[in-house]
Amino acid sequence: MLILISDAFDASLPEKLQLFGEVTTDTSRLAQADVVLVRSKTKCTKEYIDSAENLKLIIRGGVGIDNIDKAYAESMGILVHNTPKASSIAVAELAFALMISVPNHVIAGHNGMAEGKWLKKSLKRTELYGKTLCLGGIGNIASKVAERAAAFGMKVVAYDKYVSESPVAEMKPSLAEAVADADYISLHLPLTPETKGVFGEDMINVCKKNPVVINTGRGPCVDAEAMVAALKDGRISWYATDVWPSDPPSEDYPILNAPNVTMTPHIGASSNENLLRIGDEAFGIIKGAVDGGKL
Repeated sequence: MLILISDAFDASLPEKLQLFGEVTTDTSRLAQADVVLVRSKTKCTKEYIDSAENLKLIIRGGVGIDNIDKAYAESMGILVHNTPKASSIAVAELAFALMISVPNHVIAGHNGMAEGKWLKKSLKRTELYGKTLCLGGIGNIASKVAERAAAFGMKVVAYDKYVSESPVAEMKPSLAEAVADADYISLHLPLTPETKGVFGEDMINVCKKNPVVINTGRGPCVDAEAMVAALKDGRISWYATDVWPSDPPSEDYPILNAPNVTMTPHIGASSNENLLRIGDEAFGIIKGAVDGGKL
């Protein structure tokens, strides 16, 4: 068996996977690979899959599989798995870090100090305590965000098409009703035709409190042009994002030059601990396939 590690995983993973066969990071050997491990960079399109004639299993290290043509892969008899639980803590911590940095003016304070400015009088903080957090989606990651928000004394509401009750959030019947009274909105939506651009002009206009929006789900779920317009006129007070239409985004992507934004380069799942968890889940998936006679 040949296992191709196509993207960045923990450095210890190749040695662990040698239990099952040969392991390589040489992407030119795709045609020979029985198993491919990817994260976000590699796009498993129809053309990619057609060039991997021995392929039996694709594992995406992370949440979601929108960079894999799952339907086509499965039509070719190829198993497709991801590691949805591994990234929960890492992404939730980044989402919360982005959220707490905004009312505390962490970046402005740091930049001011680095520039020799003492901004104590001009940087007025507000607290998360008592504020309402809306979660767009209430899966593994959002649930971890909700737990942290509760520890800060926040009220948590959420909308999820597939979830009607949650132990960590008050569920709302629509995303519009969930965002309406929110001070903070944290988006954890998968990218589907239904969610692409879902946080756009109509959703922004529903918001009553000029909220802070945090996005650690998928970049295209936010309509960039509508977000920039709302940041400029104050309907949205701040946008903090770790996710983009592409890694990296094109130089003309509107968010890059918008006011009142905090940006990170898609590092939500990149903690050392998470990479180890992803590797452990990938190991378990391959072992299960081998034990089940599928590899």
